[in-house]
This record gives sequence, structure tokens and C-alpha cells, in this order.
Amino acid sequence: MRHLFLALIFSALSVTALRAQSAEEAIPSVIQKQIDAFLTDDLAEAFSYASPGIKSIFETPERFGAMVLDGYPMVWRPDDVTFLELDDANRQRVLLQGQDGRLHLLEYDMIQTPDGWQIDGVRLLQPPRFGA
Repeated sequence: MRHLFLALIFSALSVTALRAQSAEEAIPSVIQKQIDAFLTDDLAEAFSYASPGIKSIFETPERFGAMVLDGYPMVWRPDDVTFLELDDANRQRVLLQGQDGRLHLLEYDMIQTPDGWQIDGVRLLQPPRFGA
């Protein structure tokens, strides 16, 4: 009986570790795929990575694309993308370098849906400061 209990505990821990590993791999992939879709002007593909809540707000890929282009131009055509930490609340920080050379720090809120991980919001944070 004791061995069965220990086996159940180890199984539960293994599943938790696999889920965490899966999120750490899947979340940056989803964000990168959306950025890649913007790079090719594929608004329908970019919109497919948005959560149901975001989709209900913007309703069409064109409206969604207009919002991103107006509010987050650095996401539309970044020169460089660096994925930073993913926190326990599934918020992924991403450092983007815009075409103007400026660095932008964004935080993506991610949710898991029946369709997989989706983007549920993005916030522009204070960029890191470099220098003396």
C-alpha cells in the first residue's frame, strides 16, 4: 500500500513537471508564431493566437491588426525578439528591438484553452536601462 501511495505521488509530480515544461516551450512558440504572422501580414493567422476574450473585443482580424499596428508597432515588425522569464501566472516577458533600434519590454498574459495556449493581453513595461 505504501508503495502504491509513493507511486501516485511521483506520478502526480511527473505530470506537474511535464505541464510546466510544456508551458515553458509552448508559450514562447505561440508568441513567436503570432509575430511571424505579423511579419508576413497574415492577420487571420495572427488573430488565431488571440484568446476568445480578445477575439470578442476586436471581432475581426483586420480590427485586431489595426490595434496592434497603432498601439504596438514594435510587435508588427521587430528587428529582434528575446524571450525572458515566464512567471507562475503564465505571464511571458519579451524584449523586442524595434526597427528604430529602441528596446521595448512587453509582458504577454497567456491562457490555456481547448485550442492550446493563447494570448490574453499584452502590456508595455518600462524597458531595461543599460549603461553606467
